[in-house]
Amino acid sequence: MRVLLIGANGYLGRFVADRLLADPAVQLTALGRGDDADVRFDLASGSPGALTRFLDAVHPGVVINCAGATRGGARELTRHNTVAVATVCEALRRSGCGARLVQIGCGAEYGPSQPGSSTAEDAVPRPGGPYGVSKLAATELVLGSGLDAVVLRVFSPAGPGTPAGSPLGRLAEAMRRAMQSGDGELKLGGLGVQRDFIDVRDVARAVHAASLSAAQGVINIGSGRAVRLRDAAAVLARVAGYGGTLHELDGPPGPMRAPIGHPRPEPDHGGPVAYPYPDGCGSWQQADVRTARDRLGWRPRINLEESLADIWMEAACRI
Repeated sequence: MRVLLIGANGYLGRFVADRLLADPAVQLTALGRGDDADVRFDLASGSPGALTRFLDAVHPGVVINCAGATRGGARELTRHNTVAVATVCEALRRSGCGARLVQIGCGAEYGPSQPGSSTAEDAVPRPGGPYGVSKLAATELVLGSGLDAVVLRVFSPAGPGTPAGSPLGRLAEAMRRAMQSGDGELKLGGLGVQRDFIDVRDVARAVHAASLSAAQGVINIGSGRAVRLRDAAAVLARVAGYGGTLHELDGPPGPMRAPIGHPRPEPDHGGPVAYPYPDGCGSWQQADVRTARDRLGWRPRINLEESLADIWMEAACRI
């Protein structure tokens, strides 16, 4: 099976590439902006015609799109998350390869949900920030393309390679600095937020399964369990051997103080952008993952403690 992987050097893409390379039946070609890609191509600025010519030459059976941006202003997010996907869809429509498309979406497309609830694929998406809006627009482009396509809505990825600016990455870095300086108290904000964390290696397994399946539409990829960041911090402290006190700052997260769980959004024109929860997902998110089980034969295997241990291992090695 010939697979074209877009965004192989990204956080999720690296693990998807590793998973595919471990399958002897897969012939993998990586397309991206970096020098180490098999083919250099920028989806945000490249033309559908140029991508079509490449598709016709390689003739993949599956195209997996892991590319995109998670931070930046609305203009940048739209360019990398929406315009790029429009280019992929148009190129596939023009091409004679007939490839299946596996698009990586995200849980932020749903927006806030009711505490205690599990969000299923039939929920009406109401993204609460520009990132979720840009990813939802991409999903709608894929679903309306007429292609053989599936969108995997990945909730909160965790594990090795977790970006330092993500909630768990920032938490690990704060703990590393506290231990390095000998601080007996670690002050953190925004720990009341609850998110559905899923290990990146489990995400890669889901992508592999989706590429082999005939499933179409939207499929949630998560653990099926919301975890409070306060509890994740306690597990991380135990894994790290941090014996100090975790002190939660009072008050809800807001635009003037970037809490540990939420990187501040970057506006296009320098003015403040106020989102109570900058990822647009409110205080609670939990995926209903029954569709992934039924249609992909997929279940998460790696628990959050193992993911946190890997995050800590990398944070502790930073100088």
